[in-house]
Amino acid sequence: MPDLVEVVRTHGPAYLERHRSSMMPSHVRAVQDISSCRTPILGGHVAACLSCGHEHLFYHSCRNRACPRCGHDATTRWIERQRELLLPVRYFHVVFTLPDPLRRLVRSHQKVLLPVLFKAAYESLAALCADPKFLGAQIGALAVLHTWTRTLEWHPHVHLLVPGGGLAPDGRTWQKPPRRRTRYLVPREALAVGFRGRFLDLARKALPFVTLPQALWNTRWVVFAKAAVQGPDKVLDYLGRYVHKTAIGNHSIVANDEASVTFRYRDSRDHQKKVMTLPGSEFLRRFLQHVPPKGFHRVRSYGLLHTAHRATLQGLQLLLAPRRAPAPPVTERPSPGRKRCPRCKELAMVLTRRLSAEACIAFAAEQERVTSNGARAPPGLAAPATHGEGA
Repeated sequence: MPDLVEVVRTHGPAYLERHRSSMMPSHVRAVQDISSCRTPILGGHVAACLSCGHEHLFYHSCRNRACPRCGHDATTRWIERQRELLLPVRYFHVVFTLPDPLRRLVRSHQKVLLPVLFKAAYESLAALCADPKFLGAQIGALAVLHTWTRTLEWHPHVHLLVPGGGLAPDGRTWQKPPRRRTRYLVPREALAVGFRGRFLDLARKALPFVTLPQALWNTRWVVFAKAAVQGPDKVLDYLGRYVHKTAIGNHSIVANDEASVTFRYRDSRDHQKKVMTLPGSEFLRRFLQHVPPKGFHRVRSYGLLHTAHRATLQGLQLLLAPRRAPAPPVTERPSPGRKRCPRCKELAMVLTRRLSAEACIAFAAEQERVTSNGARAPPGLAAPATHGEGA
């Protein structure tokens, strides 16, 4: 099955030749990095197995956040870090979406308006939660930007993971939501109105020379909110898919040729799985529009979950911690510095040396020569080149 890297290598050179002068630097870099990921171009390293003695060549990863090959480990590390900061309370999942008339404007001014989207979403929620009629407390939130639909169209919205409660005005007490607030902390309609007002006000200040359509004030803005009934761990896993993964996964790509790319998706209207075929250049255009500008952070923490309030958060974790249950048996974890040997399957691989691009080509060529000759190779050349996780 083809993957995104193959698609970029097939259609990327022609796309750069035609559109490079008008592309964002981060988009150009994404095409170049993904095309080179885990190839001799980026160099590599040789790892030796302490069990069977064989050496294996691993090409380096590009580590571009738009690359699907480089996202899994980063996502795992991020989820583990965030899990350590969870409070032992019920969590809520909130999604703030911009109406269609604003989306093109936001895409044209991403560096300015995407931070406005984050700010308006959190502040509108925090303002209502601070009202004693609803919660009367300071809240926290973990926010993740998501910009794509299942067909890779531009659709910016922000997901918030919010603890169900907040820090009371006395600075010591955890304020639980009223029992009547079983579905969410605040009314969604009021939240949507507040979000609309804050976003339009902040957007006007950020872009004083841009005229926003007056009709936006009368447009219904959508805010989705529900309790994370399956538990905060599951919601973290869900949000983790948006942190380091790309707009489309390799498993969704069905076919790729010199002219077009075919991928599968689930239609949100009828929930049926469908297939779409696009010209290669259009597929890349849709994919690249979801690569954020250089230095832009798609994940942000606010309120009690911000790093500035880490001491307060740790105090709340102790305050809310349930009674200790018997500790589960500790399972021995493999050393993070060891990889599994592709030949003997033992977890005994250690890095021995790094190779330049030229040295990688020479090493791989020697492995191929030994394999094709059918001769018994010395331990250092007995295994084929491995295109696994890079360093």
